[in-house]
Amino acid sequence: MGKRKKPIQFDDKRLFYSIQEVADHFAVNVSLLRFWEKEFDNINPKKTAGGTRQYTRENIQQVEIVYHLVKEKGMTLEGARQTLKSKKDEEEKRVEALSRLTELKKELLSLESEFDRLHEQQKYSKWRKE
Repeated sequence: MGKRKKPIQFDDKRLFYSIQEVADHFAVNVSLLRFWEKEFDNINPKKTAGGTRQYTRENIQQVEIVYHLVKEKGMTLEGARQTLKSKKDEEEKRVEALSRLTELKKELLSLESEFDRLHEQQKYSKWRKE
């Protein structure tokens, strides 16, 4: 019979969780988490000066993604890496597109402001001629 999961009780006041707590949360061995850290760049908990790993919620979310792909979906490590890479590439494209859209919005707002200024100037010029 396998290990039973012990869900982490997340606390807003708490920033870090130990590797043992994370291992218990997913019902895996601590050694598996260390192995995944080496295999997946997205799992990178902070380490204290003494080498103790400190997992943030974001780190735990990354472990959860790998856990889902490998343990629940049965993917190989390479398959999970490829899935994460394609999602990262998609995300980078989204961020790039969003950045470009933000730039375009600024340009449009600037053009709109210039248009309004010229329109007001034209109305003023017509009014003065009359």
